[in-house]
Amino acid sequence: MNLLMRLFVCVTSLFFVCSNCVVADERFVGKESEWNGFARFDFEIGNRPVLVVTPKVAAKGKPWFWHGEFFGHKPAPDIALLQKGFHIVYTQISDQFGSPTAVAHWDQVYETLTSKHGFAKKAALTGTSRGGLYCYNWAAQNPAKVACIYGDAPVCDVKSWPMGKGHGVGSPDEVRKLLAVYGVATEEELFAKLLNPIDLLKPLAEAHVPLLHVYGDADEVVPWDENTKVIADRYKALGGEIILINKPGVGHVHGLDDSTPIIEFIEKHCLAAINATHVR
Repeated sequence: MNLLMRLFVCVTSLFFVCSNCVVADERFVGKESEWNGFARFDFEIGNRPVLVVTPKVAAKGKPWFWHGEFFGHKPAPDIALLQKGFHIVYTQISDQFGSPTAVAHWDQVYETLTSKHGFAKKAALTGTSRGGLYCYNWAAQNPAKVACIYGDAPVCDVKSWPMGKGHGVGSPDEVRKLLAVYGVATEEELFAKLLNPIDLLKPLAEAHVPLLHVYGDADEVVPWDENTKVIADRYKALGGEIILINKPGVGHVHGLDDSTPIIEFIEKHCLAAINATHVR
């Protein structure tokens, strides 16, 4: 084969390979704005709103922090992580209670961000209040894609909230929405289909996913002993790692006055996951 022919074959082969590649760092489209000094992009995946806040310089491996709900509330950890090169992600799928529909949508978001934008293969998840349902239910079905979970007074058992079957206040209106999301008429039908974090911990423990929960022990909306304590007891029994930070006398109020423990936990486990991937 002469030199010209060899060059043609090489170029043709390169074109074929590249045409089947997915761009690993595709620029975000949609509306661009500013959030606390960082670029924010609002767009849609699967016809649902998604937002990504980008750091000025991405950290090695593109670590990211994914909100289950209430993006922008108590944002100190987000801002600190952005400064460290993390991306911040939120997909709006409210009133879905971590249902199979919500989990399927999170699958779409994960695939888009990791394949098109080169995000790390393991994300840090944060579940604030009802956001815990989204984080834990998705994580239980995708444990190998999770670097760690940070729960902030998270809902971990729908019997506690919104059903109010313990000593919490409950929310009848939200129960009606919950039944509708699962397409059932009664609680008995719901429990036959329900994705509920306290019952889905084994895959996370087997994957050694570390957990951090911050909670107030006077919380009457999402009582800690019906949610975080159950998670902690069961996770430890399964051999899992969980850190608990109690705020004595505090109700359903989120965050810490000093977010350092949250930031360090997320950074530590995300970077460890990235480094482990690179070693392999």
